[in-house]
Amino acid sequence: MANNGNILKEIIAKLPEGKISDMGFEGANIVLYTKDRDFFLNNNGTIRDVVSEFKKRIELRPDPAILMDMQEAEKFIKGLLPEEANIGNIIFEPFQSIVIIEAEKPGVAIGKQGSNLRDIKEKTLWVPTIQRTPSIRSELLENINSVLYANSDFRRKFLHKTGERIYNGWIRGKKNEWVRVTFLGAGRQVGRSSILLQTPESRILLDCGIDPGVSNDSSDAYPMLEAPEFKIEDLDAVVISHAHLDHTGFLPWLFKYGYRGPVYCTAPTRDVMSLLQLDFVKIMRMNGQDPIYTSDDIKEMVKHTITLNFGEVTDVTPDVRLTMHNSGHILGSAMVHLHIGNGLHNMLYTADYKFGKTTLLDPADFKFTRMETMITEATYGGKDAITESKEESEHKFSEFVNDTLRRGGKVLLPVLGVGRAQEMLLIIEQMHRNGILPDDVKVFIDGSVWDVTAIHTAYPEYMNANVRKMIFHKNQNPFLSNIFTQVGSAKERKEVIETAGPCIVLATSGMLVGGSSVEYFKNFANDAKSTLIFTCYQAAGSLGRRLQRGEREIIFPIGKKNEVVEVKMQIETIEGFSGHSDRKQLMSYMSKVSPKPARVIMNHGESSRCLDLASSIHKQFRVETIVPKNLESIRLV
Repeated sequence: MANNGNILKEIIAKLPEGKISDMGFEGANIVLYTKDRDFFLNNNGTIRDVVSEFKKRIELRPDPAILMDMQEAEKFIKGLLPEEANIGNIIFEPFQSIVIIEAEKPGVAIGKQGSNLRDIKEKTLWVPTIQRTPSIRSELLENINSVLYANSDFRRKFLHKTGERIYNGWIRGKKNEWVRVTFLGAGRQVGRSSILLQTPESRILLDCGIDPGVSNDSSDAYPMLEAPEFKIEDLDAVVISHAHLDHTGFLPWLFKYGYRGPVYCTAPTRDVMSLLQLDFVKIMRMNGQDPIYTSDDIKEMVKHTITLNFGEVTDVTPDVRLTMHNSGHILGSAMVHLHIGNGLHNMLYTADYKFGKTTLLDPADFKFTRMETMITEATYGGKDAITESKEESEHKFSEFVNDTLRRGGKVLLPVLGVGRAQEMLLIIEQMHRNGILPDDVKVFIDGSVWDVTAIHTAYPEYMNANVRKMIFHKNQNPFLSNIFTQVGSAKERKEVIETAGPCIVLATSGMLVGGSSVEYFKNFANDAKSTLIFTCYQAAGSLGRRLQRGEREIIFPIGKKNEVVEVKMQIETIEGFSGHSDRKQLMSYMSKVSPKPARVIMNHGESSRCLDLASSIHKQFRVETIVPKNLESIRLV
């Protein structure tokens, strides 16, 4: 990539003199401001021509000095938009000259062929954006918006500084062209995903997670940042694939120790990972441990996050360009495609992905412009890791649930707060609607599940068409079914345990390593009428894995004493609901991904499964395969 140090001067030289009052960067985007009302509303394609010439995202906005007063603009907007649009919050972002309008019916708010948006723009000069009002209120989303609003001036300066690094920031000098990756976690293991990408110019971290199966007071729970390759002061950017803690749980620690660069992810990932990290801090405190970071560090992370849509291309350093693609794993989860150098190398980091349609999401993308190296997960990479079909899994699930309810027991579903929880909510609601589950079934939702579900309703565009359609029709929204009851306190949890009778309980964490699911387990375990059903991956060392392997006497340390829990409840595992691709899907993905990579690197899988998958891919597709251990570096170019 060419050095773009003078790009702002070159752009201004192409525009009519005196029309631009200010200009700057918003990350990789270039923003121009004008005090000329007519030029803003109609520049006769001048901006479009500049975009075409420079091949950069360039946006023209009105200078804040000519904007209508915010109170007057809000009054005008409320008077203009039809009552049936059901307008909610109207949020002004002065430094961007943008107004965000929440509406229950966005189409009505937008107007025929965008007529209402044009009127708002022409009369107020604010640039309007319509967002659908979430069907479930999320305090966390409101807090995140408040943080961004309260720090709007900081954000403006931060985004400009990020742009300067991208366009003016060659700081290390271009030497021999090379690309290398170092595995700081998830090498022949599931957990603490973290990969350092290095070029002569750039240092980029891909994910920064914890190992949920290891005690938080052990260094083995965290990425190996003591590696000589990693220096926090040299880090240019962090790219986050998705919100699960094994990919994001250590990220705020970077901000605790001074990182102040950008974090790139999708908007749902930003919101959900913030919630899970706050929950992680809370659980550590509940367990009598000192949290490894605080809510202030999470807030700092939010302030430095730049959100991207699927398919949106952005430069992140002078020689690395990023595009995110749907991975089908959880809400907002992304495969990370990196274009390195001026066509020098293209790499795909799949992170966790599902190559099959689920009740909630579309399957992972498999078509890319270029790709020489692919880093793939191998969670279910072993030959024996074949899961049941979705239909078989749903049949088995309904049998387990109905049998348990008939004998007067309770069904405990330990779930990951994001992903499997919402998938199971949809499946349970669908079964109830189709008469497969009893009419009077009670479903209790505990832990972070409800809060994450609220975030789902704010981003229907990230779910598959069927779910989107139901969410858009308020009376059909599956997440609002009257069979669901939120458990919001310890008192309500006690009532479920002691008096609820036969029911289904969804609670975090999914591996029984903390959270409300452990409390339910302790109380249900001795009841032979009850059933525990695992629907997500159980990490090595977790209580869930121990139960899967037949352990039936569990010791919980309580202060200086031990609490012994005898397990009499039925223990079942249904892997067909997993958000990961099983062995068949992994191999199917390799057969369909386009273009075919020349090299495939395994990670995020137990050693035997990584090695097994590598052997099969090499034999069937005749490509180089590598199975690195943690701390190993691989030169890609």
